Amino acid sequence: MTTWGLILETAVGSGERQYTQAYVMTHVEGGRELALAELERRARAYTPEHPRRPKRRRLYRDGDGLLLVIDGVWHSHATRFSVAELLDDTDRPAPAVGVSDEPTAAEEPPAMAPVRTHEPLPPPSLPPVLPVERDVDGVPVKPAWLGRDDLP
Repeated sequence: MTTWGLILETAVGSGERQYTQAYVMTHVEGGRELALAELERRARAYTPEHPRRPKRRRLYRDGDGLLLVIDGVWHSHATRFSVAELLDDTDRPAPAVGVSDEPTAAEEPPAMAPVRTHEPLPPPSLPPVLPVERDVDGVPVKPAWLGRDDLP
């Protein structure tokens, strides 16, 4: 039976420290249509951390995946969802291979196999944001780099 990975790609961090990270939401065993249906269900229910105050939410189908665009107060935030066939996994044990003198007939997969999901660990959380003392106009009193001993 084919194993499909449901992949989420989103921007993590903010400002100049923002980067794209991919997460495997879950694995689905069965047909591609079942994996796409599960992907769409998860994409519709997904609520990203940013933007904090969403104004508009749009979900697009893009080939074998989905693109979620959420407009916020200051900018738009995009999250891509895709389905990919799992070809190799170093943490998954190899399937047992039966040894026999007789050739085995290939079985036809059932038309509607039940969806089985395997939940991976949640994505890593960002470090906590500590409160910063600020002037009346919102500028930090002490620059973030001041006092760091890991800078040259």
